[in-house]
Amino acid sequence: MGATAWLKQWMHAAIAAFQLLTRLPLPIAIDYTDAVFRRSVVFYPLVGAFLGLLLAAAGTGLPYALPAFPSAVLLLGLWIYATGALHLDGLMDTADGIFSNRPREQILEIMKDSRVGAMGVVAGVFILLLKLSLLTALLDAGWRQAVPYIICIPLWSRAFMVVSIRCWPYARQGQGMGSYYRGVGTRHTAAALLAAAAMTFAIVLTAQFWDMEHAAPAIRTAAFVTCGFGLVSLASGTLLNRRMSAKLGGLTGDTYGAGNELVETGLLLGVAVWARLGLGL
Repeated sequence: MGATAWLKQWMHAAIAAFQLLTRLPLPIAIDYTDAVFRRSVVFYPLVGAFLGLLLAAAGTGLPYALPAFPSAVLLLGLWIYATGALHLDGLMDTADGIFSNRPREQILEIMKDSRVGAMGVVAGVFILLLKLSLLTALLDAGWRQAVPYIICIPLWSRAFMVVSIRCWPYARQGQGMGSYYRGVGTRHTAAALLAAAAMTFAIVLTAQFWDMEHAAPAIRTAAFVTCGFGLVSLASGTLLNRRMSAKLGGLTGDTYGAGNELVETGLLLGVAVWARLGLGL
C-alpha cells in the first residue's frame, strides 16, 4: 500500500469519527466499512478535544453578555446540539432498560424501542440539571481557570468509549450499530488512550506556562492532571460497565452513550468540587 492510500484511509477514519460523534457539517462521502469503524475510534479523543474547545470558547465569551445561569443554559444547549443528543439518547434508552427489572432479553428489547419511558426521562432530566448546575457554578467561580479541564472532560469520556468497545463483549447478536465495531483491537485502544493522555498533558501544560515562571511546576501539574483524568475515567467507567454488563451480558451502542454521559458528568463534577474546595485549577 502506498503512502497516499494509507493517508487517505486514516483521513477517512478521522472524518468518520467526527461524522459519527458530532453534528458538524462534514459533507464528505465515506464508505463505512468495518475497517473504517475500527480506525475511527483512534480519533475519538480528538473529537472530544474539539468539542471541549468549542465549549471552552463559548463559556469564555458568553459571560461578557449574560449572567452565569443563562450563559450555562446556552452552553449546555450548544453541548447537546454539537453531539445531536446522541449519547443522551443512549443514556435514556439504557435507563429505561436497566431499571425495568426485566429479564435480559426484555431489557434489550426495551432499549431498542424508540419511545422513551419514565426512567429514561428521569435519567435524562437529572443529568441535564446536574450539568447545568455545575456549569453555572464554574461560570460563577472561575471559568478561565477551568478552561483546560473543560477541554479534557469530553476528551476522556470519549476515550473511555473506546475502552468500552474493546474490553466488554457486545450484548446483541450481530445487531445494532455497535456491532460494526467488532475487530477493534488492543492497538486501537492503546492509541486512543495515548492520544488522550498526550493531548491532556499538552493542554494543561500550555495553560500552566501562562501562570508559572518555571517549567518544572508546570510539568508536574500537567502530569498530575493527566494521571488524575485517566484514573478517574477508567475507574468510574469500569465500575459502571461491569454493572451494566452483568445485567445485559455485555454492552450495546446505547450503553456506550450512557457511559460517555456519566463519565463526562462525573469529571465535570470533579472539576467543580475541586474549584469549590479552593484547591486550585
